[in-house]
Amino acid sequence: MSVIKRIIQDSIERVKVDELLMDEYEQAGYGGITLTKTPLGAQINLFAMRPGRVIGKRGRAIKAASLRLETELGLPNPQITVVEVEVPEMNPRIMASRIANALERGVHFRRAIFWSLRRIMDSGALGCEILLKGPLRSQRSRFEKVVEGYVPKSGDPALRYVRHATMHVKMKRGILGVTVSIVPPDAKFPDKVNLDELPEIEYKPPIVVEPEAPEAEAQPEGEVPTSEEVEKVVLPETPKTEASEEEAVVEEAPAAEEVSVEEAESLVEEGSITEDKPEAVPETVEPIPEEEPATVETEAAEKEEPAIEETEAAKTEEPEKEEE
Repeated sequence: MSVIKRIIQDSIERVKVDELLMDEYEQAGYGGITLTKTPLGAQINLFAMRPGRVIGKRGRAIKAASLRLETELGLPNPQITVVEVEVPEMNPRIMASRIANALERGVHFRRAIFWSLRRIMDSGALGCEILLKGPLRSQRSRFEKVVEGYVPKSGDPALRYVRHATMHVKMKRGILGVTVSIVPPDAKFPDKVNLDELPEIEYKPPIVVEPEAPEAEAQPEGEVPTSEEVEKVVLPETPKTEASEEEAVVEEAPAAEEVSVEEAESLVEEGSITEDKPEAVPETVEPIPEEEPATVETEAAEKEEPAIEETEAAKTEEPEKEEE
């Protein structure tokens, strides 16, 4: 037998076992099975909300189910283990059977699906989707779908984490199909990141060290230097120019010979010397050559000295003529 045929045969066998046990333990809150083939026989784990009803008094119910599996389906030495469902709201088979029972009792379909959705989400599910199909109000079929939370539709997370279950209900208008999809709280998706397990890190602000400003000799433009900075500034020595040397020569030049007051008055009367009006002092002093250090006043005095001598000689000659 090929591998493909073997896989198909095992799947068909598993579906038959599931349907037989669901009919047998429908009132016990049947939640599905897991089937494993071993050399000693078939190991079956049965999930139920009320395991007491599955086992029965002194194990009679579970022995009857094992006998049916061996005679009707031909399973070699079936071993049934009952597992209690701790949170029935996380099991889609149980919730679908509850909705089906509510619809059979005449509860309105919207009230039934919304009640189940609220119970599932309050139990901690990450997402839930309930789909109801069939002739809900008339002979024409339609569907009603309610969704809450995060329910992936494709990819590996949808195959690995999402749990599906479908139940059928016989109503007067026809058969209704109830499909429940639940995402358990322990599902981990690649696009969902949780940072709760990371350690808390205390933020310490960086220490900023201000660099020392270099002592600048020149002040930047637009700033007025302080008095202390002005005292520290040393003025450069100005080089001696030719003009300064000429000024020094003028200062060292010999002064003109002084004339007595009486002689000056006599010279003024004779007209040899005229009173000079003060002239405007020029802004710049013309340089005086070193060869002629004498000033203008000394030259005038040298010219006037012979005139003074002539006047004195004339005065001495006049009284002599008068005596004669």
